[in-house]
Amino acid sequence: MDTRIGSGSFPSRPGHPAGAAGAAPAGFPSLADLPRILAAAPHRMMFFGGATALLVTMAWWACFLGAGYFGHAFPAAPVYAGWAHAVFTQYGMLAMFIFGFLLTVFPRWMGQPALPKRAYVPVFAGVFGGYLLSHIGLLNLKPVLVAGLALMLGGWLMALRALGGVLRRNQWKDRHALSCFAALSFGFLGLACFLAFVLGAPWQCAIVSIKVGTFALLLPIFFTVSHRMVPFFSSNVVGPSYRPFRPAWSLPVLWALLLAHLGLELAHRYDLMFLVDAPLALFFAYHWIGWQPWKCLRPGLLAALHIALLWLPTAFVLFTVQSLILRWTGEFTLGRAPVHALTVGFFASMLVAMVTRVTHGHSGRPLQMGAIPWLTFALLQGVVLTRIGAELATNTSLWLVIAAFGWVIAFAPWVLRSLWIYLTPRRDGIPG
Repeated sequence: MDTRIGSGSFPSRPGHPAGAAGAAPAGFPSLADLPRILAAAPHRMMFFGGATALLVTMAWWACFLGAGYFGHAFPAAPVYAGWAHAVFTQYGMLAMFIFGFLLTVFPRWMGQPALPKRAYVPVFAGVFGGYLLSHIGLLNLKPVLVAGLALMLGGWLMALRALGGVLRRNQWKDRHALSCFAALSFGFLGLACFLAFVLGAPWQCAIVSIKVGTFALLLPIFFTVSHRMVPFFSSNVVGPSYRPFRPAWSLPVLWALLLAHLGLELAHRYDLMFLVDAPLALFFAYHWIGWQPWKCLRPGLLAALHIALLWLPTAFVLFTVQSLILRWTGEFTLGRAPVHALTVGFFASMLVAMVTRVTHGHSGRPLQMGAIPWLTFALLQGVVLTRIGAELATNTSLWLVIAAFGWVIAFAPWVLRSLWIYLTPRRDGIPG
């Protein structure tokens, strides 16, 4: 089965760069050429939107937190700002990378032709256009926020239609694709819940949206993709001594545990969540060990994937400890540290590693981590530790500001480099 996501796979031996650049990079194209270049492949459009959102979303949040802490004026959001931060991080920023990836790999996973522009350009227009409108709406413009969310939902529906068509032609046989499609369907419902809340539905709709985004949208997709791709990447590099680990039972067990976790979250039974979170911690640790990270220390692009994956069992150990402390003492000691170990530690770290790999593979560049991605990845580890530590610090508000601005600083060089790549032709002259 061909599970590649880029032009070529990892180098077959450490230090030997497969997919090395061909022709020298051309200068920046004319403005008239930009729409054509950007629309040349689904990952270009959606990764461009996601990379932009990495700075826009967190710059808004950092400015909001900073203004509140230092006593400066800042436009009030039409809804509780913390909820908006969670929703647009999940359904806007991270979801755009997911759409770019899945619109590219679904046909490859199932041996079908690449999706035409008419299938993915409307997704970009809806999700990214709606995202930008929504962020304007967060500056105390509720009608604009509503319009943006509605447009995002329209783009999301177009993505489900395109990806569902690929699955239907495959007779719904690919279990990894089915898992991702199920998660995206949950995501559509979750985003609709937030729109309903903005339109006047009970506040519980916003909570449902946030929890669904984390545990029924992002985590199933991130793990499903890892389950399929990490053994493939690793075996390409390590060779015959690597034993690919991809149990058939992983995805059903994952979904059962995550839905149980989600149910306890929505029922506010945090004191019982250890019953699910301890098995989840063991589940993720078992897979991390099964993927044999000690054999995958080179090249750096592969090592970064395995480092990012370590945050997954770590996050659920923290969830378990928090639940047990709550049950024994009645105190919610760790606050939002566990969820940020998951979102910033795992999601964001895996994003840097995986998107760097896809971006390089689809632009004719060497499949290497490089100085700028490593800088962002390293700084991001400091950001997640800062955000976790903020929950235990005496001056939590200040550390939240530091963590938010730290995110912007960490991602800025990686985002700017990535945007340049998405707006310029492939270095090897191949279309796409």
